[in-house]
Amino acid sequence: MTTLLTGEKNTKTLVLASGRAHPELAKDVARELGVDLLPTTAYDFANGEIYVRFGESVRGTDVFLLQSHTAPINQWIMEQLLMVDAAKRASARTITVVVPFYGYARQDKKHRGREPISARLMADLFKTAGADRIMSVDLHSAQAQGFFDGPVDHLWAMPILTDYVRGRVDLGNVTVVSPDAGRIRVAEQWAAKLGGGPLAFVHKTRDITRPNQSVANRVVGDVEGRDCVLVDDLIDTGGTIAEAVKVVLAAGAKSVIVAATHGVLSDPAAQRLSECGAREVVVTDTLPITADKQFGQLTVLSIAPVIARAIREVFDDGSVTSLFDGNS
Repeated sequence: MTTLLTGEKNTKTLVLASGRAHPELAKDVARELGVDLLPTTAYDFANGEIYVRFGESVRGTDVFLLQSHTAPINQWIMEQLLMVDAAKRASARTITVVVPFYGYARQDKKHRGREPISARLMADLFKTAGADRIMSVDLHSAQAQGFFDGPVDHLWAMPILTDYVRGRVDLGNVTVVSPDAGRIRVAEQWAAKLGGGPLAFVHKTRDITRPNQSVANRVVGDVEGRDCVLVDDLIDTGGTIAEAVKVVLAAGAKSVIVAATHGVLSDPAAQRLSECGAREVVVTDTLPITADKQFGQLTVLSIAPVIARAIREVFDDGSVTSLFDGNS
């Protein structure tokens, strides 16, 4: 715990607790903050029910509950909901749900009738459980912030990714490529941070009745002879990104680096990405990258400094937006 004096009688205490989904990230965030993780007991009953209990009092504290929604995703979401409820019933002063990867974020609208808006339901579940605030990294769509009835801190991994990629390409010969027309604005921001080079995007079609499948058709923009950086928010099975890399290389690109925030990397992503022709695939560790998901071209960057700085700003009543040049 970290205690901050705010007056003669009043103090604020920061408490960081973690579920079992991504303990390595939690330890890294705690190290960046200079605090110890709250001792927590969590286990599964024989029928799959989850039990959680905090090992120390959290009464009157500002609790940050960190859990990244990796597979098995529904188990870890439920565990985090129980942690929120436990903190509320233990009289925590404030409860911030820290979800580096927000489960169900891709289901943020209805494509057809009689479908749920699952990302909204997620926000409602956390609010009902007792969360005062949500913190997440690179939501699939920024408007999902409006689903939660309370403050949402939308963090960006772009500064970490662009700093790394800048040293891996010729800034005088770089083209930023969006995997589809819908992410052109993100590509523009990338291009600005990489020296203002040209943009391109991959025209693709998707059958909404078949998950994790799309067809990359052609590149719109000049990539011939260029060092291309293909940017996206997440890589799941890798089909879309792998096909986009192949299309960009077929259009004459000199090389392709893939950069994404969330490495979901569901099977067979590792095989697809290792064989698609990309020179390097760069992701952050918002999700655990287990041994079976790793391959030769993969680079994993730590997101812990970004999360820790944001937690510190929230706890100190500072500005999270200031961490991202006013764009968060």
